[in-house]
Amino acid sequence: MNVRKGWRQRRSPLISALDQAAYGDLVAAAPAPHTGAELAALTALLARSRKQIGAVAVGRSRDAPSRAAAEAFTAAWEARGGTVLAVVDWPESAASWLRPAVRLTERAPDAWVVAAAPLGFAQLARRLRHSTDWDPARTYAFAALGDPRLPDLAGDGTLHGLRGATADGGTWEVRHDEVAVLPPATGPR
Repeated sequence: MNVRKGWRQRRSPLISALDQAAYGDLVAAAPAPHTGAELAALTALLARSRKQIGAVAVGRSRDAPSRAAAEAFTAAWEARGGTVLAVVDWPESAASWLRPAVRLTERAPDAWVVAAAPLGFAQLARRLRHSTDWDPARTYAFAALGDPRLPDLAGDGTLHGLRGATADGGTWEVRHDEVAVLPPATGPR
């Protein structure tokens, strides 16, 4: 391990105030309320996964739209016969993100579902990658996290594989440092 790589592994995964300032409107963004098409597309993404997903952990910001989206997903997932192992919330700013990161991963779910504002999730994702066995490729999110600037805010490779639904029922996926968006499917799924 070289000195620079060792320093990166030991330093705090918190996003600096300077980096936050560079993403002003993204950092200040509150999620829009979820849509029915978004919820349907998100549950369909999990149902179509190559790996059978039964048990999930749901993470959410503490704002009203994220809380409502998490509650709607939980009800929809349980109605399909799925299990929600935990619902974990977090503030938009915290001195440490370790507690919610551990709570979100400790029961080893098949997948994670996230309804959150971008800054809080970027902070949490950095802690998840730094301190747990969380895999963004097993994580599904609502539309607020499909912003093309989020991978850069979260940091190099932190969100690679994260996918989610758009408000109109399309989907998106983080591929390295870019967000690829697909329009809603037409016809039967």
